[in-house]
Amino acid sequence: MKVVLFCGGLGTRLRDQSGEIPKPMVKIGYRPILWHVMKYYAYYGHKDFILCLGYRADAIKEFFLNYNEWVTNDFTLENGGKDIFLQQSDISDWRITCVDTGINSNIGQRLKAVQKYLEGEDYFLANYSDGLSDLPLPEMINAFKKGGQIGSFLCVKPSQSFSVVSLTENDRVEKIEFVQETNFYINGGYFVFRKELFNYMKDGEELVCEPFERLIAENKLMGYKYDKFWHCMDTFKEQKQLNEMYEKGNAPWEVWK
Repeated sequence: MKVVLFCGGLGTRLRDQSGEIPKPMVKIGYRPILWHVMKYYAYYGHKDFILCLGYRADAIKEFFLNYNEWVTNDFTLENGGKDIFLQQSDISDWRITCVDTGINSNIGQRLKAVQKYLEGEDYFLANYSDGLSDLPLPEMINAFKKGGQIGSFLCVKPSQSFSVVSLTENDRVEKIEFVQETNFYINGGYFVFRKELFNYMKDGEELVCEPFERLIAENKLMGYKYDKFWHCMDTFKEQKQLNEMYEKGNAPWEVWK
């Protein structure tokens, strides 16, 4: 299945740390988080990517046009550095389509903009480019196909550490809980769609608003609950947490290792 990745956001909450670098290019270890997301899908055999670009599209294009295999692969150097022989390759069998979908477009508009690249596909995958997980993807896909719905997305506990407050009618505090300890779930991305999704979308609409509401009304939207590892990178603190995990060799999203 083809994989649509939304890479066009401004990433304003990371801007102070990333400078002019687009959010998908912020690094976890040696590689940008976008690479980690793509590597995850490639591990499960999904290597045909459509990148929905926006802010600093040039930076993402340049990364792949000038991709340095030696950064994360073993190699043998000969002839005084003139000859380099890679022991393995990251992306030699990947197919990457880069599409400029507009700087200010929402997710729904970006998806509509790449619809023509999905012609002939009965199913396709989609995701944000800032969330990592060790989700067993084939299990989610199989559950979706058996269910007969048109759309599915990952339902996860928030990775943030904020508290949820319950108030009485007169605004007295009734309960305070860490959000991870509640029964709240959020949209974690990792979408699986049938091609019929586009019948529920109109120009200018945000994907998870009007189109999803239409699917819900017809009982055609599936939530796939997953309580194991999922972590997004919305802030510098979260980027730091992911890098610390990577540096300690505790990176659950690296299912390919």
